[in-house]
Order: sequence, then C-alpha cells, then structure tokens
Amino acid sequence: MAYLFHWVKPKRRYRERKLGTRWRVHQVKPDVLLGLSAVGGLFSKEVLEALKHSTSTRPAIFPMSNPTRNAECTPEEAFSILSDNIIFASGSPFKDVDLGNGHVGHCNQANNMFLFPGIGLGTLLSGSRIVSDGMLQAAAECLAAYMTEEEVLKGVIYPSISRIRDITKEVAAAVVKEAIEEDLAEGYREMDSRELRKLDEAQISEFVENNMWSPDYPTLVYKKD
Repeated sequence: MAYLFHWVKPKRRYRERKLGTRWRVHQVKPDVLLGLSAVGGLFSKEVLEALKHSTSTRPAIFPMSNPTRNAECTPEEAFSILSDNIIFASGSPFKDVDLGNGHVGHCNQANNMFLFPGIGLGTLLSGSRIVSDGMLQAAAECLAAYMTEEEVLKGVIYPSISRIRDITKEVAAAVVKEAIEEDLAEGYREMDSRELRKLDEAQISEFVENNMWSPDYPTLVYKKD
C-alpha cells in the first residue's frame, strides 16, 4: 500500500481494492506518494499519470522499498511522465536523470544515516530514557535547515554526504537541547543533568563534538631489512 487512503470507509474498501492504486491516486489527488509496499513497479505508468491531477504544483514521489528491484518506481519512470515537476526520493540508490536542455531530475536517497547517528548520539549524551516526538522533530528540522531554498527548488532535498559528520554533530546537539527543554535529560558521565542545563547552544555543540568517535589511525612505517 502507498499509505494514502486512511479516509476510506470500511464498506467501500473491497470495491476500491478492485479499482486499484491508479483510481485512488486520481480520487485523493495526493501531494505525496509514499511507497512502503516492497512491490516493485506498484507506481505504474497509469498511477504516475494520475498524479498529474495532484493538488500540489510539485508533488513528491517517495518509492522507499529496498532493494532496488522492490522500488515502487524508478526515477526514469517518474521523470519521463512528470518531467521535473516532482520531488523524488527513494530508499534505494539511483542515478540522477538527464532531462535534456540542461535540466536534471535529482534522485535523492532518503537514507537514515542523515538522522539515526545524530539521534542516537544526542539521546545518549542527554541521558534521556526515551526518544520523544519532540526530539525526533528537532532532529528533522535541524537536517532540513541544511538545505538552501535554491537547492530545494532544484529538487535537492538532502545535503551532500561529504558533510555527514557535521550533520551528525548538529543533529545530536539539537536532540540534546530538546531533551533538556522537555526535562528529559539526566546527563552523561561527568556531565550531570544540572551541568548539562547550564550549557548554551555553542557549548552543547562542543560537548557533542568532544564525545564523537573520530576514525583517525596512526601511520604505520615499515622499515626495510
């Protein structure tokens, strides 16, 4: 299922299952088509054509299923029908699509590496016993803030992987800050909850950075006999 249709009344479910996904997309006119089905090709040509009637001028298509063969559609299929009038992100890695005339259909990989390490680190360092909705929201908003308006207008909705360590640090700091604000923070090691609450934003960021693992290895020199 594409998780668009919670509004459907029980008496109509059987009939609408028979009509299929294309009919549902045409009726709902969704702004976002989210694929979590693991059914490759579920977003068929007919389904994508129906998305032209979306209430959004630039609907989002997120075929999230892995591996690649299970993706509900490919970027080539989506952009060939809807051109660059969509935002595309997938669970599997795909290459960008050359649309001609200098236009590019950007294929964003919606990978959890942008958030999960920072959420985990921030929760650990805050000492929170739970991951609240507010902490998740803070992480998401922090990641979104990395993107410029120009990038989003081009269809790029995730930052470069080359910035992943800085992103993880800032996401973790945002999670720590939110845990403090929600009175969930109990502290970590020598930084107890009382000391943690005294930190300003810059100090929280420094606290996070000081507790990140760095993959630095010494150079091994082999002497010739």
